[in-house]
Amino acid sequence: MKNTRNIGIIAHIDAGKTTLTERILYYTGKEHKIGEVHDGTATMDWMVQEQERGITITAAATTCYWDKHKINIIDTPGHVDFTMEVERSLRVLDGAVGVFCAVGGVQPQSETVWRQANTYSVPRLVFVNKMDRIGADFNEVVRQIREELEANPLPVAFPVGAESDLQGVVDLMHNEFHVWDADSKGQKFEIKPIPDDIAEEVEMARMEMVEKIAEFDDNLIEKYLEGQEISVAELQSALRKATIANEVVPVFCGTALQNIGVQQVMDGINAYLPAPNELGDIQGEDRKGNSVSVQRKPSADLVALAFKTQVTPHGDLTYVRVYAGTLKSGKRLQNATQNKKERVNQFWRMHANDKEKLDEAQTGDIIAIQGMKFCTTGDTLCDEGNFVILEKMNFPETVISMAIEPKTNADRDKLTNALDAMQREDPTFNVHTDPETGQLIIFGMGELHLDIIKDRILREFKVDANVGSPRVSYREAITAPLNGSYTFEQVLAGKEHYAKVDITLEPDTDNIEPTFVNNYQGELPDEILTGIKEALLDSALSGNLVGYQMINLKVILNSIDVHEEEYNDGAFRAAASYAFRDALSAGESKLYEPIMKLTIETPADYVGEVISSLNSKGVEINESGIKGKLSVILGLAPMSEMFGFATELRSLTQGRASFSLEPSAFRAVPAKKVEKLLGF
Repeated sequence: MKNTRNIGIIAHIDAGKTTLTERILYYTGKEHKIGEVHDGTATMDWMVQEQERGITITAAATTCYWDKHKINIIDTPGHVDFTMEVERSLRVLDGAVGVFCAVGGVQPQSETVWRQANTYSVPRLVFVNKMDRIGADFNEVVRQIREELEANPLPVAFPVGAESDLQGVVDLMHNEFHVWDADSKGQKFEIKPIPDDIAEEVEMARMEMVEKIAEFDDNLIEKYLEGQEISVAELQSALRKATIANEVVPVFCGTALQNIGVQQVMDGINAYLPAPNELGDIQGEDRKGNSVSVQRKPSADLVALAFKTQVTPHGDLTYVRVYAGTLKSGKRLQNATQNKKERVNQFWRMHANDKEKLDEAQTGDIIAIQGMKFCTTGDTLCDEGNFVILEKMNFPETVISMAIEPKTNADRDKLTNALDAMQREDPTFNVHTDPETGQLIIFGMGELHLDIIKDRILREFKVDANVGSPRVSYREAITAPLNGSYTFEQVLAGKEHYAKVDITLEPDTDNIEPTFVNNYQGELPDEILTGIKEALLDSALSGNLVGYQMINLKVILNSIDVHEEEYNDGAFRAAASYAFRDALSAGESKLYEPIMKLTIETPADYVGEVISSLNSKGVEINESGIKGKLSVILGLAPMSEMFGFATELRSLTQGRASFSLEPSAFRAVPAKKVEKLLGF
């Protein structure tokens, strides 16, 4: 296990994540030719939609070997609409390589993925890519990482030249100047003398590196102060410990497209990122909710986390990270999250969309299991008799929706199957039926997200369907506590079905998602309580104002009543649903709209036109400033005003500006806007 690395490649869109991954696969011998994103030939971008658009949409896994180390890699998307793929990847990874454009530096999605890595305390390296681009500035990117991400970057590489004059990279740890051979596509490099004109600057950079590393180790700081020589092995050992402890981030540089600097990153992955058993025990809960620790070793009871589902023509593939124990084919497991049994018949090591069959997987492995019956994203798998539930993943609220309907009855089942498959794959994709019109509404994270889903429905699943225009996914919330009750009393098949449920609905600003509280003091079978809870929370999917999903809501079960202790699940579910509607009808609701964090990067010449456009849309501009050669505008924008903004921004800036939207909060819709939406 000490020679295993589980890493992710994370970055803003177009920073070069997939390009870097393609070089790693080539130099490790995993691939015999280099695939290019711009040609649609990148191995890790295997989806048709990825190849056509030149972007990564789904996180793809692979395994390669470098200097006697096994490296499991997940190449993640950079577009904010697919941030869920980054979230669930970082949840199961031990380390990450953050890729930053040498020109763009810290960009909006860079901040998002960095925060996600902070959430899971993932140790990181940085690769400053595109050092051959006009405007590349290594030191400026390091400064931005320090100040904007509040990280502690430490350059362990020094670029020799920049832009078209980029010659190579100095490995500061070994004090060697590496120059890559273009004819071998960067597979070979020479070690040359450090040029005289930068020798002093390189020496200062190395001294600064040695001093900072020494500060992490008492023995080394003593050696440093006494002027003793510190060996490379000692420096690497201290830097490794500090990196794993998230005290420092080693920084490399180069250009993946031109095959410069990649091998130094690969050496850095082995040298500084952790093995699975170096991160301590993983925490979980037992059946009673008590905290338990799980040791990361093959001899322990099996504990694994399902973090991704991929729908294939041959059945679902469930991606699993093995945290403890050993998994063998044919084994029966317990899905602790759902309290159901699963049998593992066969599993695979993945290489993008290709599979290599395995008979055994051990602690630290990332595999894909074929044909799981119940398992979904976030479920914990254990040995039978060993009950542990690991921390689940949280995903952001959807902010946009569109209507979809099959053109013919023959397409209805195909559409249902397609939507069901994509919901299994993507926890941020939801489907609801409008209770008034019966229309199918699909929900996603943004215009691109829904556009990809629509494309897959029509092409991959071959469904002939009519698709509406994207629209905002509003929410509803109550303004004051409301009480409701309902008595269900019917005779069905000669048997009386009776249940009475009394509830209270309260505003809950601490939680976006509706929560359930059981204040009923009597004894209640688990399946009845579960049914009541599910019926009440399902009722919250549709408010009484327009029918949008409800937020900031606490649902409290006060009391129930039965006849002669004859519990009937269906009667209680019905009573709970009607009690919810009874409570809602007694009060007022407010309409809320998604507010997006907006970041725009534009040449200074166009700032006036851009701000004028934002003001006309009611965007709240919080900050503007200069970053490098670009002006940056930060603000909060109503999602309803952002449709078509990409086209407008391109027109205003001659295609030279870029922007990103990230869900921020839900805010009450102004009264005049509500009247317009409701048709008053």
